[in-house]
Amino acid sequence: MISRIEKDHRRFREIVRGRIRENLRRYVSRGDMIAQKGKETVSIPMPQIDIPRFIHGDNKGQGVGQGEGDPGDPVGEEEGEGGAGKAGEGEGDKTVEVEVTLDELAQILGEELGLPNIEPRGSQTLETVKDRYVGLRTTGPESLRHFKATFKRALRRQISMGTYDPRHPIIVPVREDRRYRSWKAEPKPQTNAVIIYMMDVSGSMGDEQKEIVRIESFWIDTWLRSQYKGIESRYIIHDATAREVERDVFFSTRESGGTMISSAYRKCAELIEREFDPSNWNIYAFHFSDGDNWSVDDTAACIRLLREQLIPASNQFGYGQVESPYGSGQFIKDLTAAFGDEQMLVTSEIKTKDDIMDSIREFLKGGR
Repeated sequence: MISRIEKDHRRFREIVRGRIRENLRRYVSRGDMIAQKGKETVSIPMPQIDIPRFIHGDNKGQGVGQGEGDPGDPVGEEEGEGGAGKAGEGEGDKTVEVEVTLDELAQILGEELGLPNIEPRGSQTLETVKDRYVGLRTTGPESLRHFKATFKRALRRQISMGTYDPRHPIIVPVREDRRYRSWKAEPKPQTNAVIIYMMDVSGSMGDEQKEIVRIESFWIDTWLRSQYKGIESRYIIHDATAREVERDVFFSTRESGGTMISSAYRKCAELIEREFDPSNWNIYAFHFSDGDNWSVDDTAACIRLLREQLIPASNQFGYGQVESPYGSGQFIKDLTAAFGDEQMLVTSEIKTKDDIMDSIREFLKGGR
């Protein structure tokens, strides 16, 4: 039988889930959910939630239709001028922070956006080895000695030999009494994936544009991590040159130089070649820029790198163009003209934070 508290908790989670779905676009655009509490949960601010329930009792003449008054009189209002009165001294609306796991968040995102589960590429299944203790044996390292089994064996031996004294229960194991844990190495299939984020940090990319990238990256991360058991994230920033950086640096760096997008694509291709063999990894690359590039020749170099190296190695390559008052916005047009209906290359225009949800859907709806 399910206890009342378990029913209330389940009902509470259902209400929380419904509130998140109803306000998902607002949460996404404002970044409310990125207040990370730990590796597996996030904290979500929402109005206080009360579990509705019936309360039995005596109305004592205070219910509707009882007491003094004539038909047509307003219910529950005091006489006096409407809206008049002193400032309130009571408590206002309360908000609570509800912790939600990233898996729950990913499930809500998938349901709201209608995202299909990802089908990993056929050969990207690695075998990791996991040790499992399966029994005891008479030899082994001292670090694996099973003390309880050893002393039980010694006690049994001393009782059978008549040397055990209950008044002085001293048990002294000998070499033959020692027992050690034995283990078995079992292969464990594990699908691995890597997400490579690239971002233009030149002078035309301001704080607002980088905040959009931060929010969208969080949601892409959340969804892809729900689809794979093992996943890594790598970060590349670029202006006229590119370099790999840590996550915090990725979201806080701002440069003032020009833009050569090919530098980021070369760095990404080098990273894949060095560390992520496409036959063993599911590779996702996402590049965010305002669409401004140094020259037509550099754009041609980008298209060549995409066609010859990055797209063949990736499950999907995503390009998100963030609108900036200083960027030309030309690059997405060049990609569209060069690749047409290429399914492995997905482009998205993100003019404001309100477009993030639609951009996420564009990037993830293919289920690749």
